[in-house]
Amino acid sequence: MKQWLEQIGLAALQKLEPEQAHTLALAALRRGLAPLPAPFDSPRLATDIAGLKLPNPLGLAAGFDKNAEVLGPLSRVGFGFIEVGAVTPRPQEGNPRPRLFRLTEDRGVINRFGFNNQGMRAAAAHLAAAGRPGITGINLGANKDSEDRAADFGAVLRCCGLFVDFATINVSSPNTEKLRDLQGRDALRAVLQKTQEANAGLTRPVPLFLKIAPDLEPQDLDDIVAECEAAGMAGIIATNTTLDRQGLSGAAQGEKGGLSGQPLFAKSTAVLSDLKARTDLPLIGVGGISSPEQAIAKLEAGATALQLYSGLVYKGLSLVPEILRGIDAWRARQP
Repeated sequence: MKQWLEQIGLAALQKLEPEQAHTLALAALRRGLAPLPAPFDSPRLATDIAGLKLPNPLGLAAGFDKNAEVLGPLSRVGFGFIEVGAVTPRPQEGNPRPRLFRLTEDRGVINRFGFNNQGMRAAAAHLAAAGRPGITGINLGANKDSEDRAADFGAVLRCCGLFVDFATINVSSPNTEKLRDLQGRDALRAVLQKTQEANAGLTRPVPLFLKIAPDLEPQDLDDIVAECEAAGMAGIIATNTTLDRQGLSGAAQGEKGGLSGQPLFAKSTAVLSDLKARTDLPLIGVGGISSPEQAIAKLEAGATALQLYSGLVYKGLSLVPEILRGIDAWRARQP
C-alpha cells in the first residue's frame, strides 16, 4: 500500500515545476504526510568509516535537506547516515529561478541552486531540535560574496559542529563562481588548514571529508590526495555534479549548472576507482546510484560508504530499502 501511495505521489510531483515539487516533498515529510517505506536492517550492512559506526553504508547526500528541517522523518527511512546542507555562514537566496531541471529521458537532474539556504544559525537550531536521530553530517559551504571563502567553512563548522557527527568541505559545487578554484593545491591547502583549525577547537572534533568534482585531471587528483593526507582528512567524497553534457537527450540539457543522476554514474565511478588506486583514505561514492547493482559497483570500485539523492527524484524513498536488500544479498554471497 505504501509503495502504491508513493508511486501516486511521485507521479503527481513529476507534473510540477521541479523546485516546487521538492518544496512540497519537504513539507509532506515535515507534516508526516509522506508514505515512508519500511526500513531494511541486517548485521551484514554494519559499516565503519573514519570512526563512524554506521548501521548500513547508504547515506543521503547533501542538497535534499539543505536546512536540516526533516531529519526525523528521513531517519525513519533507513539511511545509514544523512548529510544536510550545504550551509553557508549567512543566509543566501541562491541563483534566480528556475534553477532545477529534470532530464527525464536521461534520468538526470541539472541544478544551479547556488547554495540557497537559511544560514548556519538556522541550521544549528534545526540540528539541535532534531537531537541527532541518526549519524548526521553537515555540508560546509561558502557565501557567494564572501571576502574569505576559506574561512567560511570553519565558521559554519564552529557554529554547527556540536550537533553533527561529521562534516564535508564542499569546494566542488559548480554553481558558486570560482568555488571550484579552491580545489587548486595552494588554495585547497589553506581551506583544509583553516577548517581543521576550527575542528580542533570544537569540544568534540568530528571527521572531516572533502567532496570533489568529477571534472578533474589525473594531476588534480594527485594533488588533492596529497593535501588531504597531509591535512589529516578523514576521507574523500567522490563526486559532486559534473559540467559534462555528453550523451544527453533531455530538452534541458543546455541549461547551466551541475548534472547529477544516471549520466554521472560512469564518470563518478571512474574517479572513485582512480582515487582508490592513489590513497588508503576512506572513500564515499556518490553519483548516479539508482539501483542495487550500481551501489554494488561503487563498493567494488573502492567505496566504503555511499550516498544518493537524484535517484530519489525518479524512484522515491523506497529506493533505500531496495538498495540495502541488494547490498545485503551481495555481501551474503561473499566468501
